[in-house]
Amino acid sequence: MQPVDYLGLAGKKIVVFGLANKKSVACAIAQVLSEAGAELIQVVRSEARAATARKLFPRSRVFYCDVEDEANIIQVRDAIANDLNGQYIDGLVHSIAFANYADGMQPFHATAKADFLQAMDISCFSFIAIANHFKNLLTNTASVVTISISTTRMAAENYGYMAPVKAALESSLCFLAKSFSAFSEIRFNAVCPSLLKTSASAGIPGYIDSYLFAEQATLRKRALTTMEAANTAAFLLSPRSSGITGQCLVVDAGMGMNYFDSTIVAKVNS
Repeated sequence: MQPVDYLGLAGKKIVVFGLANKKSVACAIAQVLSEAGAELIQVVRSEARAATARKLFPRSRVFYCDVEDEANIIQVRDAIANDLNGQYIDGLVHSIAFANYADGMQPFHATAKADFLQAMDISCFSFIAIANHFKNLLTNTASVVTISISTTRMAAENYGYMAPVKAALESSLCFLAKSFSAFSEIRFNAVCPSLLKTSASAGIPGYIDSYLFAEQATLRKRALTTMEAANTAAFLLSPRSSGITGQCLVVDAGMGMNYFDSTIVAKVNS
């Protein structure tokens, strides 16, 4: 009996922006998509990361683009269009975020304007710009997925201004879904995982302590894995999620409903 392609991703052409290394969310998503039979097109920030992508996914086509320069987005769009030779893209993943913590964590009210605007440009506006410039390469029913966080309403001191940036990202996907509906059925959604063990998160001051707390706050007392977030992204990219658009799917193993877990409360009061 032949295996069933349940997700319907076999042969689908999907562009993945943001692979940095084997621990990145984009890498996990690419792995799930590859196993499902999708044809991957990787877009990374630099030639060095392109080498990593080629090593991890030797059958993928790889391009690089610095999304902070919108002209680069247009250039990579044209390069991919030329490579596709008249074919179209079925899905697009935006797994890009950046915050400057070089000077250590500052109180939120002391956030530097330049840092905030750069984070907004790279982490949020790039999503809008990529959608705009790639719109004519997408099929009429393509799925576009970005990566956010499980909640933008929790004022985690060591996450700082990135939470408001992610809130803007989540709002943007609703406006993109609405504006694209004027000429297509292209869908926009976000995967919103709780704390993950990635190389990017390692650069956040105090992250390991927050990660260990989050693990205990889950209902299962076991941390969320990057692959669990990737599996959700694959579902949103697939035709199986055709009725979902403009949504933020929280993947947190129950953490968001379990802050008053008796074990955690007992430790605080001991």
